[in-house]
Amino acid sequence: MPSTPNTPARHRSLGDQTWQNRAACRPTEHHPVDPELFFPDPEEMDKIRAAKALCNQCPVRRTCLDAALENTDTHGIRGGLTEEERAPMHTRLPHRLDYSRVNAAVAGRDIHLTPAERQAVVHAAYRHGLSASRLAWILKIDEETAQKRYRETRRALRHQDLDRTTTASPPPEHGGHPLARDDFGTAA
Repeated sequence: MPSTPNTPARHRSLGDQTWQNRAACRPTEHHPVDPELFFPDPEEMDKIRAAKALCNQCPVRRTCLDAALENTDTHGIRGGLTEEERAPMHTRLPHRLDYSRVNAAVAGRDIHLTPAERQAVVHAAYRHGLSASRLAWILKIDEETAQKRYRETRRALRHQDLDRTTTASPPPEHGGHPLARDDFGTAA
């Protein structure tokens, strides 16, 4: 899996297409690019290599790949990957959990979130004490649904805490042996 630089993530907002202006594949007067290069037949290896080489130089490669996945774009070379290389990513997308996207959403950025990221937003908002109306605005849901998500989160966290306390403490012992019923005495 390719590594990503340690620079702050810049996720595109919903509906934002301005990133395309910085794409290496965008044809200009001084940089002609044939769009057909990105839609080769599977046996056209020279075209595929040329398209991927251009993608490798692109400053918005990750954004392009995200846009292709989020828009279920299954045609052509996008983000440096062929249709076949992106296919498994399309099936795993609902489970993607990128905390930089979660943090951006909690901070008020209007970005596309996967179901797993939406759930992480609910947990983060709950832990940070954001109001249900703020959560509703972030996730574009009604306030009643946001309150329901908070109740579910509160219940899940409480259940998680109960599981931790019951599994974390070993049973009490008396003289190296587990305590039996008779070791507790009688209630007064």
